[in-house]
Amino acid sequence: MSTPLEPDQFELLVAEPAVRPEIHIGYARVSTDGQKLDRQIDALNQVGCRRIFADKRSGKNDLRPELKACHASLQRGDTLVVPALDRYGRSLQDRINMVSELRRREIGFTSLHERLDTTTPGGRLVFHVFAALAEFIRELIVSGTREGPAAARACGKVGGRPTVVNPDIIKAARDMLPNPELSITSIAKLLGISPGTLYNHIPDLRELRTSRIPAQLEGGTR
Repeated sequence: MSTPLEPDQFELLVAEPAVRPEIHIGYARVSTDGQKLDRQIDALNQVGCRRIFADKRSGKNDLRPELKACHASLQRGDTLVVPALDRYGRSLQDRINMVSELRRREIGFTSLHERLDTTTPGGRLVFHVFAALAEFIRELIVSGTREGPAAARACGKVGGRPTVVNPDIIKAARDMLPNPELSITSIAKLLGISPGTLYNHIPDLRELRTSRIPAQLEGGTR
């Protein structure tokens, strides 16, 4: 049984402030000094970001001074804009936690690549689904970690590696694939697997992409 979502995750669905100054603040990041920020900054400028913060550090590094400064500069009613979700946080759960904190401060969040916008009802709903999905994946990982060694011991092996891909993850992927607003790469990242894994485990992946009708809207399961 899934663990109930934390109260702050439900706040993703709370209505935006009645009056918004519509100030957009951008944040960009590359992993190394050798990489260029130009493309990300151009994208942020095109959507009218008044100020842009940028880090040249790995997403796994907690020491991202520009992100910290960016969060500190945001005011009620502002919107934080990022080029893509993977430029913002280290993991899906990390991103959800930060967006939840922005929501508490009545600050919007937009990711250009995934076309997510928490200043709209649809965008808030999508992030709410992401929050539920993050909890679902966490439980699968915990379950796999527990069951993997036991299965290995039963087969006479010393150790075991949990199987990440299982029918629940494949079903979640199949439900999301018809959505034209989610790329295959985005779906793979959300589920914690590689795009190649999706192709390997879903033979009709291309057909699902072209159907554009989520399974839950068809009145049946796949």
